[in-house]
Amino acid sequence: MTIDAPLDIRPAVIPSAPTNALLTSPILPTLLKLALPNAIAMVGTTLVAVAETSYIGQLGTEPLAGIALVFPFVMLTQMMSAGAMGGGVSSAISRALGAGNRDRAATLALHAAMIGACAGLFFTVMMLAFGRTFYTLMGGRGGVLDEALQYSHVLFAGAISIWLVNTLASVVRGTGDMRIPSVTLIGTAVVQIAVGGALGLGLFGLPKLGMGGVAAGQFAAFTLGALFLAWYLLSGQSRLTLKLKGFKFQRDMFFDILRVGAVSCLSPLQTVLTVLIFTKILAGYGTETLAGYGMGSRLEFLLIPISFAFGVASVPMVGMAMGAGLVSRARQVAWIAGAASAITVGAIGLIVAVMPSLWVSMFTSDAGVTAAASSYLVWAGPAFAFFGMGVCLYFSSQGAAKVGGPVIAGTARLLIVGGGGWLQASMGAPAWTLFALVGVAMVVYGLGTALSIRLTDWSK
Repeated sequence: MTIDAPLDIRPAVIPSAPTNALLTSPILPTLLKLALPNAIAMVGTTLVAVAETSYIGQLGTEPLAGIALVFPFVMLTQMMSAGAMGGGVSSAISRALGAGNRDRAATLALHAAMIGACAGLFFTVMMLAFGRTFYTLMGGRGGVLDEALQYSHVLFAGAISIWLVNTLASVVRGTGDMRIPSVTLIGTAVVQIAVGGALGLGLFGLPKLGMGGVAAGQFAAFTLGALFLAWYLLSGQSRLTLKLKGFKFQRDMFFDILRVGAVSCLSPLQTVLTVLIFTKILAGYGTETLAGYGMGSRLEFLLIPISFAFGVASVPMVGMAMGAGLVSRARQVAWIAGAASAITVGAIGLIVAVMPSLWVSMFTSDAGVTAAASSYLVWAGPAFAFFGMGVCLYFSSQGAAKVGGPVIAGTARLLIVGGGGWLQASMGAPAWTLFALVGVAMVVYGLGTALSIRLTDWSK
């Protein structure tokens, strides 16, 4: 007679689901890790702007004036696709992943690509049909207008590629992967510099196509970037794989993206309008004052990528926390990201406010221009911290799908600069008062954005 071994009646061990690091890791180290690749990519984008300006400068004065007419529309395209609608895409993807719904995230990604393609087509049609009208209203005439149109027609013919690169990059960022989008943007920058320079200036035996050739560099670079990101998301190598088979159009998916992205698009419109209006006001103060403002505000635009890097890094962290129901963690991420951006950007602003020559002397030795630029930095520099905080918190709000408050704060900034600037100019106020007004508007924007987040209930 044999005695059977006792039955093991303990319950089987069920493997635990993998932990999402963005929901559990320490906030600041994780934020810095995600922000670094974005900052590097933004440096690459800045180098492209420097290289293009250098190429166009070799083509002559009229091409330089022509690119100045096109630049606000190029900036609007990039800001809408990468920061505004792109933030809406990353927000929707990350919230779905935070809730553990990967199928919804993959379907959202396909709907995002459709939005990007349609938006790109809209910009193509609008700028090809009405570009001449826009540039004429901005003062473009004769050869300057012709040069602007040469660049604009080629560039905006490829607007779909620009939108798809930024949209698909936002999809990948929504999964918490910042490396691939950054590598793609750096590669795009390299191709753009090489092809744009070669075709624009006729290097290496290629035909010299002028402004159209410089724009062709961007067309080619973003087309290649879009193809790479589409392959990456379809190949199964990304954290989120797109599946075209069985795809069905769903209106609620569009709404989930557009309720953040469409409202966010008001922010870049406000930014461009603020620049255009204030530039128009300062033009009445003379060339030296206008040039000094341009030099000082150029630093402001170069600091935006720092806030962008922190802000974009916070979107998936906030979105996944919201999707998982961790509202308290989501708000912590927003405040820490905003503080990090404010400290970094604010430190630079304080340095140039105390020693403006560190920046101004790099570009000019003209006494009048130096005085105007230094005045701008002295009055606006201390407010850079608030501007950096506001930009970063705007992105964090996208992650929570609560962007109404930051957009209202941006509207307040526009009204202060536009309305207040016009009033001061009509009263004959000195230029430094307008520069101080810019600083006040930045403070209002930053504090207004922070207050809106503080008062908004993210749990609803």
